[in-house]
Amino acid sequence: MGTLVLLGTGWAGGAVLAAFFVSSTALGRAVPEQPRLDEKGGRRDAAQVAVNGGPAALAAAAALVQLPSLPSVAGINRPGLAVWIVTASLAAAAADTWATSIGGLSRTAPRRLWFGSVVAPGTNGGMTAAGNVGALAGAAVVAGVGALAAGMPALAPAGTLVGFAGMVVDSTLGALVQGRFHCPACDGASEWRMHRCGARTVRIGGLAWLDNDAVNLAATAIAAGLGAVAWRLWARG
Repeated sequence: MGTLVLLGTGWAGGAVLAAFFVSSTALGRAVPEQPRLDEKGGRRDAAQVAVNGGPAALAAAAALVQLPSLPSVAGINRPGLAVWIVTASLAAAAADTWATSIGGLSRTAPRRLWFGSVVAPGTNGGMTAAGNVGALAGAAVVAGVGALAAGMPALAPAGTLVGFAGMVVDSTLGALVQGRFHCPACDGASEWRMHRCGARTVRIGGLAWLDNDAVNLAATAIAAGLGAVAWRLWARG
């Protein structure tokens, strides 16, 4: 994915990818790990890498092969559009990562988005004020690097807003439709059909097939689309 981003968007896209990776890794090491609901583990697996970086890599690949679906507007070339898409998508991924890390430090219990009920820390769809500030900061870091690297100042505020919006999409799907399960063996909540104890879980809400990876993919893909829309508005203005 990194190779596609570099080939399709040049050093500007590479800088955005580095900003996401370095900042998220540094934050993960600086902030004490917080308990999460039946998480996979501390390291990202192949699926998590794909859902966080897939839309960005596809945008870069499209720019690389010069697809007609990525036209030139107002003299801005296709890689310019791809940089906006890459930045917006990775800003959303950073916002989600930062919200989880910073939100875990909150002394106030998270509340389920759109419902307002108090939920346990690490519950999908749960949000805190601290987590929202973290999400905004994470998106701003990635978008700011993209703006500097591409020489497009407007990308900073646009990418920040789109990145934060992507995090809200992620939390909304997590609160409303992501599958929720219960492990009868451990009497604990889970977000997977098979609990880490090895017992099969029972669905208690949401769509069984919509897991956390699918939610993350939807959020980064929607952010990528919003990034393309923002670029068109900027190019025409």
